[in-house]
Amino acid sequence: MRTGAEYLKSLDDGRTVFVDGEVVGNVAEHPAFSSVAGTVGQLFDFAADPANGMQSHAEELGSTINVVYSIPRSSEDLHARRRAIAAWAKRTHGWLGRSPDHLASAFAGFAANAEVFDTPKKKFSQNVRNFYEHIARNSLFVSYAIIPPQYSRASTASQWGDDFIQVGVVRETEEGLIVRGSQMLATSGAIADELFVTCLKPLKPEDSDFAISFAIPLGTPGLKLISRRPYAIGATSEFDYPLTSRYDEPDGFVVFDDVLVPWDRVFVDRDVERVREPFFRTPAHPLMNWQAQIRFVEKLKFIASVARRITQVNETDQAPGTVEKLGELAALVTSVEAAVLAAQAEAGPDEHGTYVPARKYIYGAMGLQGETYPRVIQLLREIASGGVMQLPSSVADMVSSVTRPDVERYIRSRNVESKERIKLFRLAWDVIGSEFGGRHQQYEIFYAGSSALVKSAYTYNHFGYEELLSDLEEFLISYDLPAATQE
Repeated sequence: MRTGAEYLKSLDDGRTVFVDGEVVGNVAEHPAFSSVAGTVGQLFDFAADPANGMQSHAEELGSTINVVYSIPRSSEDLHARRRAIAAWAKRTHGWLGRSPDHLASAFAGFAANAEVFDTPKKKFSQNVRNFYEHIARNSLFVSYAIIPPQYSRASTASQWGDDFIQVGVVRETEEGLIVRGSQMLATSGAIADELFVTCLKPLKPEDSDFAISFAIPLGTPGLKLISRRPYAIGATSEFDYPLTSRYDEPDGFVVFDDVLVPWDRVFVDRDVERVREPFFRTPAHPLMNWQAQIRFVEKLKFIASVARRITQVNETDQAPGTVEKLGELAALVTSVEAAVLAAQAEAGPDEHGTYVPARKYIYGAMGLQGETYPRVIQLLREIASGGVMQLPSSVADMVSSVTRPDVERYIRSRNVESKERIKLFRLAWDVIGSEFGGRHQQYEIFYAGSSALVKSAYTYNHFGYEELLSDLEEFLISYDLPAATQE
């Protein structure tokens, strides 16, 4: 099993990542990425220890792999997958939205029904299986960029002029496809091993040059990532920013400067009908989104624990209004957790024998995610109230001989010393008020696209309205106007 040290060493591969207009050298050593890369390394170390129960024998590969990369073939496999994903999520308290198990789940789903990638003219199923085997055997971290840049939301790439704004095929060679353009938004791309590129936005027939799917190493020549502003650099200390300093996973805008994609790394080649299908005609979409909801549960539990502790420190946990807020928090967390467990309980095998968590419950939770998370944050804001503003500027005020006496005397609670209180409220502020916290609210709201898209494309389509209407019709025809009133 891959270790954290091996993962960190692999990041020094000459990749081109820009921060503040300059190319980063070794991302594992740069202050923008070193801490979160170290966090990912700890996940690999955790999985590499057999005592943690994250290893299993993969029949498809004939070897031992991390469970999060496995293809579930039974209800027991699905249970093991959930436990492994939750174990990793607990290590980060849910704050890594695109941890390695996310795309590991997607490619397990792709490989389970790889024939979807075949067309009468081109057979790419073996490429998909080979790539899945490659990442599973080596515990590789895959990021993805699957949405076109926001050049125009009212049109598609073929209408954007001669220049390739969205990544597309410039020409074909014997070695593979030459691609040019850009794509968003490679979360954790700067610290991943591989980048998966496709397009989830519906395309038109004239957009065929942009209807491609492929995967390439992050160190591929011509591949560039322009990172959003790293928040970890501005974290003055771990004490002041306990989440930012550990879990600031980078988002990267991806640029392809005539990049060669070898034929064995191509999954879809200029096929508008095929480019989106694999997500929905394989178990990929439910598996990757089930992973995301398992992770989301751990994050919500963590936020709820912060809220609960604040009520203890402030001695408000007996106030009816506060108890009501804690009860609402509990209901919100429980509803997502219940959906995760229901998806497992109602899972069953598809035509290829892969056990697929029930989409109805996954998409039900996703449909409300954009509302659930802001409400959870609002409840924490109300519970913390002005306490997050009554904090010293940094740890410097807590150690300075000039300010320390006043901080220790006044910024405390009746039964909690100054350092413990400030530590707790610093954490709360990192959740609700820091740049890191703001980014996470935006991330959770638009995790799977706009709320309207999720509700209409996923939640509505998999709820089972037809069955309900059939039951309703049976009830309606079971009674009529009284006989005496009918002509």
